[in-house]
Amino acid sequence: MPAGDPVPLDAIERARHRLGSVTLRTPLIPLDASSEGHRTYLKLENLQPTGSFKVRGAGNSIFAALERGPLKGVYTTSAGNMAKALAWHAQRLGVPCTTIVPDTAPQAKLEGIRRFGAEIIQLPWDEVWAITLAKRYAPLQDLLYVPPFNHPDMIAGNGTIGLEIFEELPQVDVVYVAIGGGGLIGGIASALRALKPSARCVACEPDTATAFTESLRVQAASEVHRTPSFVDGSGSMSVFPEMWTRLHGLVTESRVVSLADTAEAIRFLFERHRVVAEGAAGTALAAARLEPHPAPVSVVVISGGNIDPGTLMTILSGSVP
Repeated sequence: MPAGDPVPLDAIERARHRLGSVTLRTPLIPLDASSEGHRTYLKLENLQPTGSFKVRGAGNSIFAALERGPLKGVYTTSAGNMAKALAWHAQRLGVPCTTIVPDTAPQAKLEGIRRFGAEIIQLPWDEVWAITLAKRYAPLQDLLYVPPFNHPDMIAGNGTIGLEIFEELPQVDVVYVAIGGGGLIGGIASALRALKPSARCVACEPDTATAFTESLRVQAASEVHRTPSFVDGSGSMSVFPEMWTRLHGLVTESRVVSLADTAEAIRFLFERHRVVAEGAAGTALAAARLEPHPAPVSVVVISGGNIDPGTLMTILSGSVP
């Protein structure tokens, strides 16, 4: 498919068929803060088997690859959630898995990767990003590289979230989605473009890394300074040109939130709903809560819950990590 087109609805439907009962159809619950005339719902992807939405795209990618033939092994680059998801699928399928993660990856995510039997290679963030851009790591060239976001199979798998949102809430007006590489929002926006073109997807970033917001401003794939923070699954130093080509016609709005507002959103979710959310999910909820003119029906994608326990304790104590 051309890079500039949404992922087709039939590709997303095929992804749902491949995933079958392997992944959860996660609940869509009302937020305990909706005001009169404005309803907000939470799509709880933190309840997936590996604690994040990545289990959808990773599963579709590896199942689609197996349809083409046997695999010697797979590897990926990830801040943690994609590595964990790919390792989980690979272990179930008996396929060797190696993950390349930043040397700042949270311990909770590293422990999850190890629990599923994958090898871990830790490198500086810039090197991990460069491998992701090249889609190649020479020492592992005999294995299949599974991109964490920038591949149609990954985006189609993530698009199954959009199918579920529309089927359960066809009146949806806007969906708030954290953006890192763009594979999550690209999939959801592709599904909604086909099913309800009037529904909008809003990209949410922390103010420590606003590459997509800058790209929207200049209407070109851009690079920005990135300050590491506890929000490790959202915000990036650059938007890949291939992802900008795919996203810029699908996603035309972004919101930037502070770390303090993100921490407050995570604390709110725990206190009101007993939902554990990681930083990226917190950015999406923070953006929705701060929206000056909320739509009648909004959905916030709680993309993952793999937050380091120490970080969560700091947030629940009222501080910003």
